[in-house]
Amino acid sequence: MNRLLTASLLALSTAVPAQAETFRWAATTDPQTMDPHAVSSAPVLGFLNNVYEGLVRRGRDMSIEPALAESWEPLPDGAGWRFVLRQGVTFHGGQEFNAEDVLFSYERASSEESDVASWFGAVSGVEIVDDYTVDILTTSPQPIFPDSIANWMMMDSGWAAENEAERPARDTENFATRSVNGTGAFMLQSRQPDLETVLVPFDGWWGETEHNITEAIFTPIQNSATAVAALLSGDIDLIDPVPVQDAARVNEAEGVYVLDGIESRVIMLGYAHDHETLLNGNDNIFADVRVRRAVGHAINVDAILQAIMGGTAAAESQLISPAESGYSEANAARPEYDPELARSLLAEAGAEGAEFTLSCPNDRYLNDEAVCQAVVGMLAQVGLTATLDAMPVSNYWPELREDRFDMFLLGWSSGTFDHEHPLRFLVHTAGERLGTWNFGGYSNARMDELLPLIQSEIDPAARQALIDEAVEIYQEDVVYTPLYVQPLLWGVRDGIELTQRPDNFFILRWVTVGAQD
Repeated sequence: MNRLLTASLLALSTAVPAQAETFRWAATTDPQTMDPHAVSSAPVLGFLNNVYEGLVRRGRDMSIEPALAESWEPLPDGAGWRFVLRQGVTFHGGQEFNAEDVLFSYERASSEESDVASWFGAVSGVEIVDDYTVDILTTSPQPIFPDSIANWMMMDSGWAAENEAERPARDTENFATRSVNGTGAFMLQSRQPDLETVLVPFDGWWGETEHNITEAIFTPIQNSATAVAALLSGDIDLIDPVPVQDAARVNEAEGVYVLDGIESRVIMLGYAHDHETLLNGNDNIFADVRVRRAVGHAINVDAILQAIMGGTAAAESQLISPAESGYSEANAARPEYDPELARSLLAEAGAEGAEFTLSCPNDRYLNDEAVCQAVVGMLAQVGLTATLDAMPVSNYWPELREDRFDMFLLGWSSGTFDHEHPLRFLVHTAGERLGTWNFGGYSNARMDELLPLIQSEIDPAARQALIDEAVEIYQEDVVYTPLYVQPLLWGVRDGIELTQRPDNFFILRWVTVGAQD
C-alpha cells in the first residue's frame, strides 16, 4: 500500500468494504475503568468515546460537532447555553435518552466523587426545559463551554440507580467500573481488565455507520518488543505506540507502516509545592522556587529528545503546544541548559546534595521511564540525588492523589485545545471542582482571579493578554517544568484505514479493515 496515500485518506475516506472484519489493536495502558466520570485520563476517555457519547463530540479535524445534542446556542446575557437534544436515541440497554439523563449526568460528573468535576467549575446548574431541551446555567459568560464538554459522556439515570452506580468510583469499584450502558456506536461485549476488552457494533446506534468492524478486540501490551512482534506477525492490526527505536524497522517491514504525528500532550515535571517534608522525612526542598528553577537549568531537553525520542519530539516551555489556542508567544522561551547556574541556585537555597524521590509511570507515556532515568542522571550532575520510583500507571495515579511523591512526571493534553484547560486543572488552587489535577498543591491568588476572567472574556486580544499574564506567573513560579510535546507513533497494518487525531483518541467508527489500494 502507498503509505503517503494511506495517510492522506485517513481523514477523508468513508467508503466501507463489503466484507466485515475483526479488528485487533493494542496499547501499553489498559483503561483504568469503564466509568466515564471516574478518571480524567486519555486512555480512559479515549476508549470510552467508542461506547459513551456526549452532547457534542470532536470530528476528524478536532472541530466540535453535534452528537446527542442536535444544536446549541448561548442564553441571553451570558447566562449559559441551551442544548436541543437528539430524539429517538436509545442506550445499549434499550432505555430512551432524554433530558433527565443530562441532568443526572451533570449531577454525577460534577459530584465530589468525580474526576471530571473541573469541567463544570463555572456551571451553577442544569434546568430541564422539556424532554429534549436543557439549559446549562453558568456563573458568567462561557464562550468556549461547548468545546470544554466534548468528553462529558451521558449515562442513563435508571440504569445507574438500578445498579447502585449513581456516583463515580474513582479509587474503588462499582457496577459502572466494568460495565457499560452508553449510546455509542459500539457496545461492551466482555471485559477482562489488563487482559482483553471486546467491543461489538451497536445495531441501534443513531448515527451513520462508516466502519466495517464486526468485533473489536483491545489488548494491553506493556512490553514494547512483544507489541512490535504482534504487529509484524499480523496478530495485531494497530499498536500504540511504536517504540522510537523500532520505528525505522517497522517502516521497512512488509505489510505494515508507522503513522506519525504530533500529540497535543506536553510532558512535564511537577513538584510537591505544599508538602512540609519529603518522603524521606527531610525538609521539602521544592518549596523553594530556586530549587525548582535549578531543575529546569539542569535538564538537557535537547539531549533527551535526540537520545531517547529519536528527534521525533519538540521542546516546550508551556503547558500547551504552539498549535493550540492561547499559546503565549510572549513567553515562548524555555530555561536554558546551564548546569553551572543550576549548581549556583542550589547553593543559594542550601539544597546541595539533597536526596528525594522522582515518581514516574513506566507504561503511560512514550519512553516515560527512560526519560525519568535521564532526568535522574542530569540532576546528579548538579548535586541532586533522585531515587527513581517507576510503576504502572494503574498504581501511579493513586500514589499521586495520596501525596506520595516529591517530584513527578506528568503528561497533559488539553481537552479543549485551549490554554484555559491546563490552567483550570493543573494550576488553579485545588478544590472540589477546580485544580483537580493540581497534585502539588500550588496556590496563587492572582492565578485564581485570572481563570474566570479568561473563561468569560470574548475579545481575543484581551483574552490573550490575560493568558500571557497567567503563563508569566506559572513560569516565574516554576509551577511545572515543561519538557517537550510528545509525538504520536502508531504501527498500522496495510489495508487498515483510520484517523489519527492529535488528542490520541482512537475512534473505532472511522476504521475500515481490508481496504484496497
